[in-house]
Amino acid sequence: MAATPFLKMHGLGNDFVVLDARRVPISLDARLARAIADRRTGIGCDQILVMEPPRSAGADVFMRIRNAEGGEVEACGNGTRCVAARVMEELGRDRVVVETVAGLLEARRAPGGLVTVDMGEARTHWREIPLAREADTLHLPIGAGPLHDAVATNLGNPHATFFVRDVESVEIERWGPVLEHDPIFPERANIGVVQVLSPTSLRFRVWERGAGVTRACGTGACAALVAAARRNLAERRAEVILDGGRLEIEWRGDGRVMMTGPTAISFTGSFDPAVFA
Repeated sequence: MAATPFLKMHGLGNDFVVLDARRVPISLDARLARAIADRRTGIGCDQILVMEPPRSAGADVFMRIRNAEGGEVEACGNGTRCVAARVMEELGRDRVVVETVAGLLEARRAPGGLVTVDMGEARTHWREIPLAREADTLHLPIGAGPLHDAVATNLGNPHATFFVRDVESVEIERWGPVLEHDPIFPERANIGVVQVLSPTSLRFRVWERGAGVTRACGTGACAALVAAARRNLAERRAEVILDGGRLEIEWRGDGRVMMTGPTAISFTGSFDPAVFA
Protein backbone atom coordinates (compact mmCIF):
# COMPACT_ATOMS: atom_id res chain seq x y z
CA MET A 1 0.00 0.00 0.00
CA ALA A 2 1.29 3.46 -0.84
CA ALA A 3 2.53 5.63 2.00
CA THR A 4 0.15 8.31 3.25
CA PRO A 5 1.71 11.76 3.73
CA PHE A 6 0.85 13.78 6.81
CA LEU A 7 1.52 17.15 8.35
CA LYS A 8 2.03 17.53 12.10
CA MET A 9 0.74 20.91 13.31
CA HIS A 10 -0.21 22.50 16.60
CA GLY A 11 -1.98 25.51 18.03
CA LEU A 12 -0.53 26.37 21.45
CA GLY A 13 0.55 22.76 21.93
CA ASN A 14 -2.86 21.32 21.02
CA ASP A 15 -1.41 19.02 18.37
CA PHE A 16 -2.81 17.46 15.22
CA VAL A 17 -1.99 15.01 12.48
CA VAL A 18 -3.34 16.64 9.31
CA LEU A 19 -4.22 14.36 6.37
CA ASP A 20 -5.11 15.58 2.89
CA ALA A 21 -7.95 13.60 1.29
CA ARG A 22 -9.03 16.27 -1.19
CA ARG A 23 -7.72 14.42 -4.24
CA VAL A 24 -7.27 10.85 -3.04
CA PRO A 25 -9.76 9.57 -0.43
CA ILE A 26 -8.31 8.25 2.84
CA SER A 27 -9.97 5.41 4.71
CA LEU A 28 -9.74 6.34 8.38
CA ASP A 29 -11.77 4.36 10.88
CA ALA A 30 -11.70 4.62 14.67
CA ARG A 31 -9.10 1.84 15.04
CA LEU A 32 -6.63 3.46 12.63
CA ALA A 33 -7.24 6.88 14.19
CA ARG A 34 -6.37 5.50 17.64
CA ALA A 35 -3.21 3.90 16.25
CA ILE A 36 -2.05 7.12 14.58
CA ALA A 37 -2.78 9.20 17.69
CA ASP A 38 -0.91 6.87 20.06
CA ARG A 39 2.09 8.78 21.40
CA ARG A 40 4.19 5.66 22.00
CA THR A 41 3.55 3.52 18.94
CA GLY A 42 2.01 5.97 16.44
CA ILE A 43 2.65 9.53 15.33
CA GLY A 44 0.98 11.02 18.40
CA CYS A 45 -1.63 13.79 18.59
CA ASP A 46 -4.70 15.11 20.36
CA GLN A 47 -6.82 15.02 17.18
CA ILE A 48 -6.57 13.90 13.56
CA LEU A 49 -7.79 16.42 10.99
CA VAL A 50 -8.75 15.21 7.52
CA MET A 51 -9.03 17.80 4.76
CA GLU A 52 -11.71 16.78 2.24
CA PRO A 53 -13.41 18.53 -0.72
CA PRO A 54 -16.00 21.08 0.46
CA ARG A 55 -19.68 20.11 0.47
CA SER A 56 -21.16 23.61 0.51
CA ALA A 57 -20.94 26.55 -1.86
CA GLY A 58 -18.52 29.16 -0.58
CA ALA A 59 -16.41 26.71 1.43
CA ASP A 60 -12.75 26.13 0.55
CA VAL A 61 -12.22 22.86 2.42
CA PHE A 62 -14.14 20.38 4.56
CA MET A 63 -12.41 19.42 7.82
CA ARG A 64 -13.25 16.10 9.47
CA ILE A 65 -12.11 15.65 13.08
CA ARG A 66 -11.32 12.51 15.06
CA ASN A 67 -10.21 12.54 18.69
CA ALA A 68 -7.34 10.46 19.98
CA GLU A 69 -9.79 7.77 21.12
CA GLY A 70 -11.00 7.44 17.52
CA GLY A 71 -14.43 9.05 17.77
CA GLU A 72 -15.53 11.78 15.37
CA VAL A 73 -16.36 15.21 16.85
CA GLU A 74 -18.03 18.31 15.48
CA ALA A 75 -15.61 21.16 16.09
CA CYS A 76 -12.02 22.01 16.96
CA GLY A 77 -11.00 25.65 17.25
CA ASN A 78 -7.22 25.24 17.24
CA GLY A 79 -7.49 22.67 14.46
CA THR A 80 -9.58 25.07 12.38
CA ARG A 81 -6.86 27.70 12.68
CA CYS A 82 -4.22 25.18 11.59
CA VAL A 83 -6.13 23.95 8.56
CA ALA A 84 -7.13 27.51 7.64
CA ALA A 85 -3.50 28.65 7.79
CA ARG A 86 -2.50 25.78 5.53
CA VAL A 87 -5.23 26.46 2.96
CA MET A 88 -4.60 30.22 2.98
CA GLU A 89 -0.95 29.53 2.23
CA GLU A 90 -1.86 27.17 -0.62
CA LEU A 91 -4.34 29.60 -2.18
CA GLY A 92 -2.32 32.74 -1.53
CA ARG A 93 -5.30 34.36 0.20
CA ASP A 94 -5.95 36.10 3.51
CA ARG A 95 -9.42 34.60 3.98
CA VAL A 96 -10.82 31.07 3.66
CA VAL A 97 -13.94 29.25 4.79
CA VAL A 98 -13.50 25.93 6.59
CA GLU A 99 -16.52 23.64 6.54
CA THR A 100 -17.12 21.24 9.44
CA VAL A 101 -19.98 19.10 10.67
CA ALA A 102 -20.81 22.07 12.93
CA GLY A 103 -21.07 24.50 10.00
CA LEU A 104 -19.04 27.02 7.99
CA LEU A 105 -16.21 28.82 9.81
CA GLU A 106 -14.60 31.88 8.26
CA ALA A 107 -10.89 32.37 8.98
CA ARG A 108 -8.69 35.38 8.27
CA ARG A 109 -5.06 36.31 8.70
CA ALA A 110 -4.43 38.59 11.67
CA PRO A 111 -1.42 40.78 12.54
CA GLY A 112 1.69 39.07 13.87
CA GLY A 113 1.21 35.88 11.89
CA LEU A 114 -1.91 34.95 13.84
CA VAL A 115 -5.18 33.54 12.50
CA THR A 116 -8.69 34.68 13.49
CA VAL A 117 -11.59 32.24 13.20
CA ASP A 118 -15.28 33.14 13.46
CA MET A 119 -16.47 30.23 15.60
CA GLY A 120 -20.15 31.07 15.06
CA GLU A 121 -22.81 31.82 17.65
CA ALA A 122 -22.46 30.65 21.22
CA ARG A 123 -25.48 28.48 22.02
CA THR A 124 -26.73 28.46 25.59
CA HIS A 125 -30.21 26.87 25.57
CA TRP A 126 -30.30 23.49 27.31
CA ARG A 127 -31.51 21.70 24.17
CA GLU A 128 -28.62 23.20 22.16
CA ILE A 129 -25.85 21.93 24.48
CA PRO A 130 -27.47 19.29 24.43
CA LEU A 131 -28.55 18.29 27.94
CA ALA A 132 -30.52 15.18 28.85
CA ARG A 133 -33.11 17.24 30.71
CA GLU A 134 -34.16 20.85 31.12
CA ALA A 135 -31.74 22.78 33.33
CA ASP A 136 -30.38 26.29 33.91
CA THR A 137 -27.27 26.42 31.72
CA LEU A 138 -25.90 29.37 33.72
CA HIS A 139 -25.92 27.28 36.92
CA LEU A 140 -25.79 23.64 35.87
CA PRO A 141 -26.54 21.37 38.85
CA ILE A 142 -23.59 19.01 38.50
CA GLY A 143 -20.30 18.62 40.31
CA ALA A 144 -17.42 16.40 41.38
CA GLY A 145 -14.75 17.01 43.99
CA PRO A 146 -14.03 20.76 44.16
CA LEU A 147 -15.93 21.51 40.94
CA HIS A 148 -19.56 22.65 41.19
CA ASP A 149 -22.04 25.07 39.60
CA ALA A 150 -21.02 24.86 35.93
CA VAL A 151 -21.95 27.00 32.95
CA ALA A 152 -22.95 25.01 29.87
CA THR A 153 -22.17 26.31 26.38
CA ASN A 154 -22.11 24.86 22.89
CA LEU A 155 -19.44 26.17 20.48
CA GLY A 156 -19.88 23.41 17.91
CA ASN A 157 -19.46 20.89 20.73
CA PRO A 158 -20.64 20.81 24.37
CA HIS A 159 -18.67 22.47 27.20
CA ALA A 160 -19.11 22.68 30.95
CA THR A 161 -17.11 25.52 32.52
CA PHE A 162 -16.32 25.68 36.24
CA PHE A 163 -14.99 28.75 38.06
CA VAL A 164 -12.38 28.28 40.80
CA ARG A 165 -10.04 30.43 42.87
CA ASP A 166 -6.90 28.56 41.80
CA VAL A 167 -6.81 26.60 38.54
CA GLU A 168 -3.42 25.03 39.34
CA SER A 169 -4.77 23.32 42.47
CA VAL A 170 -7.52 21.46 40.60
CA GLU A 171 -6.77 17.85 39.61
CA ILE A 172 -8.49 18.13 36.26
CA GLU A 173 -7.11 14.77 35.15
CA ARG A 174 -9.05 13.26 38.08
CA TRP A 175 -12.34 15.13 37.89
CA GLY A 176 -12.50 15.78 34.14
CA PRO A 177 -13.37 12.21 33.09
CA VAL A 178 -15.99 11.93 35.85
CA LEU A 179 -17.78 15.08 34.70
CA GLU A 180 -17.34 14.32 31.00
CA HIS A 181 -19.55 11.26 31.49
CA ASP A 182 -22.17 12.86 33.74
CA PRO A 183 -25.61 11.55 32.68
CA ILE A 184 -26.78 15.10 31.98
CA PHE A 185 -24.54 15.11 28.86
CA PRO A 186 -25.93 12.61 26.31
CA GLU A 187 -22.99 13.39 23.99
CA ARG A 188 -20.49 13.81 26.84
CA ALA A 189 -18.82 17.19 27.34
CA ASN A 190 -15.50 19.02 27.44
CA ILE A 191 -14.70 20.11 30.99
CA GLY A 192 -13.06 23.50 31.54
CA VAL A 193 -11.75 25.09 34.74
CA VAL A 194 -11.36 28.89 34.86
CA GLN A 195 -9.71 31.35 37.22
CA VAL A 196 -10.65 34.97 36.65
CA LEU A 197 -7.45 37.03 36.86
CA SER A 198 -9.14 40.28 35.79
CA PRO A 199 -12.13 41.33 33.66
CA THR A 200 -9.90 40.96 30.59
CA SER A 201 -7.74 37.97 31.56
CA LEU A 202 -8.76 34.38 32.30
CA ARG A 203 -6.61 31.37 33.24
CA PHE A 204 -8.05 28.20 31.72
CA ARG A 205 -7.34 24.47 31.81
CA VAL A 206 -9.31 21.78 30.03
CA TRP A 207 -10.19 18.10 29.89
CA GLU A 208 -11.31 17.31 26.34
CA ARG A 209 -13.77 14.50 25.75
CA GLY A 210 -12.00 11.70 23.94
CA ALA A 211 -8.57 13.31 24.26
CA GLY A 212 -7.96 13.97 27.97
CA VAL A 213 -5.93 16.89 29.29
CA THR A 214 -4.67 19.03 26.41
CA ARG A 215 -2.41 22.08 26.39
CA ALA A 216 -5.07 24.13 24.64
CA CYS A 217 -8.66 23.89 23.44
CA GLY A 218 -9.97 26.64 21.18
CA THR A 219 -13.67 25.97 21.58
CA GLY A 220 -13.11 25.53 25.33
CA ALA A 221 -11.42 28.93 25.54
CA CYS A 222 -14.37 30.45 23.69
CA ALA A 223 -16.79 28.75 26.06
CA ALA A 224 -14.78 30.03 29.04
CA LEU A 225 -15.06 33.65 27.87
CA VAL A 226 -18.79 33.30 27.14
CA ALA A 227 -19.39 31.70 30.54
CA ALA A 228 -17.44 34.43 32.36
CA ALA A 229 -19.29 37.18 30.51
CA ARG A 230 -22.66 35.58 31.23
CA ARG A 231 -21.75 35.48 34.93
CA ASN A 232 -20.59 39.14 34.75
CA LEU A 233 -17.09 38.05 35.76
CA ALA A 234 -15.35 39.31 32.61
CA GLU A 235 -15.81 41.61 29.68
CA ARG A 236 -16.90 40.28 26.29
CA ARG A 237 -13.32 40.46 25.01
CA ALA A 238 -10.46 38.95 27.00
CA GLU A 239 -7.18 37.10 26.86
CA VAL A 240 -7.48 33.42 27.76
CA ILE A 241 -4.28 31.90 29.12
CA LEU A 242 -3.98 28.14 28.51
CA ASP A 243 -1.23 25.69 29.40
CA GLY A 244 0.20 26.11 25.89
CA GLY A 245 -0.13 29.88 25.47
CA ARG A 246 -2.64 32.68 24.94
CA LEU A 247 -5.74 33.18 22.81
CA GLU A 248 -7.68 36.39 22.25
CA ILE A 249 -11.42 35.71 22.46
CA GLU A 250 -14.25 38.14 21.68
CA TRP A 251 -17.97 37.46 22.13
CA ARG A 252 -19.47 40.04 19.82
CA GLY A 253 -22.78 41.79 20.26
CA ASP A 254 -24.31 39.68 17.48
CA GLY A 255 -23.58 36.53 19.48
CA ARG A 256 -20.68 35.30 17.35
CA VAL A 257 -17.39 34.34 18.96
CA MET A 258 -14.05 35.33 17.40
CA MET A 259 -10.88 33.44 18.33
CA THR A 260 -7.38 34.68 17.45
CA GLY A 261 -4.18 32.72 18.01
CA PRO A 262 -1.05 31.19 16.47
CA THR A 263 -0.42 28.05 14.42
CA ALA A 264 2.78 26.11 13.79
CA ILE A 265 4.09 23.22 11.72
CA SER A 266 6.05 20.68 13.78
CA PHE A 267 7.15 18.30 11.02
CA THR A 268 6.01 16.41 7.94
CA GLY A 269 6.23 12.72 7.11
CA SER A 270 4.40 9.70 5.77
CA PHE A 271 3.16 6.39 7.11
CA ASP A 272 2.04 3.03 5.74
CA PRO A 273 -1.47 2.25 7.08
CA ALA A 274 -0.55 -1.45 6.94
CA VAL A 275 1.89 -0.88 9.79
CA PHE A 276 -1.08 -0.25 12.07
CA ALA A 277 -3.10 -3.24 10.86
